[in-house]
Amino acid sequence: MIEQQQANQTLGEWAYIAIANQYNRYNQYEKEVLKDKDPEHLHKMRVGMRRLRSIIACFALAVDLPTNVTPTSIGKVAKILGKLRDIDVLQETLVTQYQPHIPKSEQKSLEIVFKKLKKQRKSAFKAVSKTLKGKSYSKLQNNFQLWLDNPKYQSIAALDVKQILPDLLLPQISYLLLHPGWLIGLDITDGAIAFFDIKKITMENDISLTQEKILHDLRKVAKQTRYNMELFQELYCPTYSNYLEEIKEIQIVLGMIQDYFILEQFLQQILKQKIAQTMPTLNEILREKRQQQWQKWQTKQEDFLNIFKRQDLRTVVQYPLNGMYF
Repeated sequence: MIEQQQANQTLGEWAYIAIANQYNRYNQYEKEVLKDKDPEHLHKMRVGMRRLRSIIACFALAVDLPTNVTPTSIGKVAKILGKLRDIDVLQETLVTQYQPHIPKSEQKSLEIVFKKLKKQRKSAFKAVSKTLKGKSYSKLQNNFQLWLDNPKYQSIAALDVKQILPDLLLPQISYLLLHPGWLIGLDITDGAIAFFDIKKITMENDISLTQEKILHDLRKVAKQTRYNMELFQELYCPTYSNYLEEIKEIQIVLGMIQDYFILEQFLQQILKQKIAQTMPTLNEILREKRQQQWQKWQTKQEDFLNIFKRQDLRTVVQYPLNGMYF
C-alpha cells in the first residue's frame, strides 16, 4: 500500500506517490478487462490510464522517466481502450435511455444500429486484447516498474511542493480560462456579450462541426485541469475544492453535449439518412436533451466569463495552506 501525502514533502516525493498510486489503481484491472465480463473494469482502467497520463504531464519537470514512459505512450493505450468503452456506452445508452421510448415504427432502424455496434465491438475488443498482450505495452509496464523500484528525478524535485505549487498549477488554469470554447455561441459587440438562443437549437442546424470540436477540446482541458488540481486538494482551502467541483460540472455538461452529437452522427452514418427522417421520435428526444444541456452550459459559461470569478480562481491557486513565499 502506498502511503498518503504528508504536509511537508518535496515535489519529487509528491510526484512519486501520485504516480505509484495511479499506476497500481489502473494496473489491477488488466486481467479483468481481458476476460471481458464486466464493462466497468474497462471503464476504470481507461480512466486510470488517463489520470496517469495527466499526472506524468503535470510532474514532467520533476521526474526523470524512461524514454517510452510518456503521456503519449500512455495515451495511445488509453485511446484503444476508449474506442471499446465508447461502443459499450453508446449501446447501453440506446438500450436504457432511448429504446423504451421509441415506437415500433422506429425499432427496425434501431436493430440495424445494434447489429453494427456488435460488429464494431468485436473488432474493438480484438484491438484491446492485442494491445494489452503486445510487446510495446509489456515494455511500458516493465519500465514503469523499474522506475518505481529506482526512481530518478530532476533538480527541482528537491523543493518543497508548496513552494512552487502555484507556478505548477497556474499555467493549466490559464490554459483553461483562455480556451476559445468559452466564446462558442456568443455574439460579442464592443465587449458586450449576447448568448446563443437555446430555443433555436435543432439537431440539423445548430453550431458547426468545427465549433463542436472546440467545445470537445475544452472538455478535455477541463478534465486535465481537474485531474491536476485534485492532486493537491488537501493543500488548499475549501474554496479550492468548490472550484474543483465546478470544473467537474463543466466537464460533465460538455461531455453530454458531445455525446448527443456523436450519437446523432453515428446514427446518420449507419442509417445513411438524417435521423429526423428515419427516427423522428428519437430525433425529438435528442433535441430536447441537447437543449437542456445547452442551458446548463450557458450558465457555466456566463459564470466563468465573469472577471471577478476568474481572478478569484487564480488567487485561490496562488495560496496553498502554509505555503512558503519569499
